[in-house]
Amino acid sequence: MLIINSLERRHRLLLCLKDEAGPVTGTCLAELLTVSRQVIVQDIAILRAGGAQILATPQGYLLNAAVRDGGLQTVVACCHDGGQIEEEIGTIVDYGGKLLDVIVEHPLYGELRGNLMIANRRDLALFLAQLLKTAAKPLSALTGGVHLHTIEAADQAVLDEIREALLRKGFLLS
Repeated sequence: MLIINSLERRHRLLLCLKDEAGPVTGTCLAELLTVSRQVIVQDIAILRAGGAQILATPQGYLLNAAVRDGGLQTVVACCHDGGQIEEEIGTIVDYGGKLLDVIVEHPLYGELRGNLMIANRRDLALFLAQLLKTAAKPLSALTGGVHLHTIEAADQAVLDEIREALLRKGFLLS
């Protein structure tokens, strides 16, 4: 009986994520499904192991299909200290970009990626608040500030403007 209930709950969890255009927090999913947040974390892990493309972002969970909205993407190599995160990401979103992720190259684990999904100043403020609240270090702290970002924008002109602005501010590696 418990297995049937957990299977049904995971099915409903997937339906909740499919119905949402953006990320849904674990707390919200837990309330919708009347379980603890830890149960949601476990269900997400089981669904991922079964092949579900669920991303965990600072704003919540979303299905991979909901991530890409048809915009163009580019990857940029950046370097800066932790105190410049707000200026770097702010530049990207102010020019109309969406910051999809941060990637670093770890000597033991290889590529480490954090899904960010920051599309505007509100998302950035929430990310920075979470950074302060958790006292976590950004991934770029592992690599002396060197990191990659995947940026999405409506067209090539916007991506070019973002790249030029990051270059002017000294964030891009050349």
